[in-house]
Amino acid sequence: MRRPYSSCFSGMLIVAGCFSASPPPGDSGAHGETSSDSGDASDESASSSGDEGSSSGEDASTGEEEESSSESSATTEGGPMGESSDGATTSGTSTTGAQTTDESSTSDANEESGTSGDDSGEPVRSAGCDQDGPQSDRYTIDVDGMAREYILRLPDGYDSSRAYPLVFAWHPWGGSADQVASGNYHGLVGAAGDATILVAADGLDFGGNGQGWGNENGRDMALMRAMHARFVAELCVDESRVFSTGFSFGGMMSFALGCGAADLVRAIAPMAGNTAVAGCESGDLPVAMMGFHGNMDTVVDISGGQTGRDILRERNGCSETTVPADTDWCEVGGGNLQPCTCVSYEGCDAGYPVIWCEFTGGHTAAPNAGATLWSFFSQF
Repeated sequence: MRRPYSSCFSGMLIVAGCFSASPPPGDSGAHGETSSDSGDASDESASSSGDEGSSSGEDASTGEEEESSSESSATTEGGPMGESSDGATTSGTSTTGAQTTDESSTSDANEESGTSGDDSGEPVRSAGCDQDGPQSDRYTIDVDGMAREYILRLPDGYDSSRAYPLVFAWHPWGGSADQVASGNYHGLVGAAGDATILVAADGLDFGGNGQGWGNENGRDMALMRAMHARFVAELCVDESRVFSTGFSFGGMMSFALGCGAADLVRAIAPMAGNTAVAGCESGDLPVAMMGFHGNMDTVVDISGGQTGRDILRERNGCSETTVPADTDWCEVGGGNLQPCTCVSYEGCDAGYPVIWCEFTGGHTAAPNAGATLWSFFSQF
């Protein structure tokens, strides 16, 4: 069962004023109404500094996501994180829904993505296929009487007759949907090109220090399920290819979905996450996983990520034996990650691998991981 919300604060120091991000400006509307810029830049997001407990990307004004942490916001091992994260919000005055992609980094395999689906090789087409649907924009959705917001990014040339994969991308503590969108959805815009639908939502205040995914009383899980229900009703989604990724609190939310929404989610890719805050509901449904964690993370201790990994490893029927994973991420991530290892667990249920990457570094999103994330997701 999910750990009681109040116990997640045990031993945690929350330092007021440590978080620079603020909620995005602008009003939001129903589908079809514009409230804020959801445009993406073409470069991938985070880059690691290699320093313990901190990382920084390029300035948000370049369209790249900045995710940084402060050791003054310390946590206990495996406990909640306390990273500072530059909100990288947009002004809400630009043309909404404008998107750019780095097509040069798009894999040739993307030509087929979204056109083959479940174990039979066919997509599971949603009810929204062949229907007029929403456009790329910021939207509001009612979740148990609370207005929640998200940014939807459709592929350029979206075709309502084609079933697309759907990726949920979650922000860190103090971040925002705008931060994820301006940071290319953790690098997936350039890597996936026009092969997938992307969404980033805004969390709720957590501990008075910015938006996060505390999932108190399951309210963030309810948000995800409400968004999913809307998307499959209004868009052409391959329901067998729904994925989740995120950094820090976003990694925790991805773990929560892997544990508690495996009926909807096919694979997750948490970065510097754990299961201590957003939770990990009991269950037995498998979900494919590729996780990343720095071995010098002083904000979200690596042991918390390893705990989440092991929960899913057991659910997926994997052994404790590992072999080198078929990925070049340690090389493309950058030389300052070394030593870096990515391993794959043996004996997992067919189609439900567990891959784990540990690298030398602090609290940072996996650098240059967009192509690696998409390669992992697009295999399903």
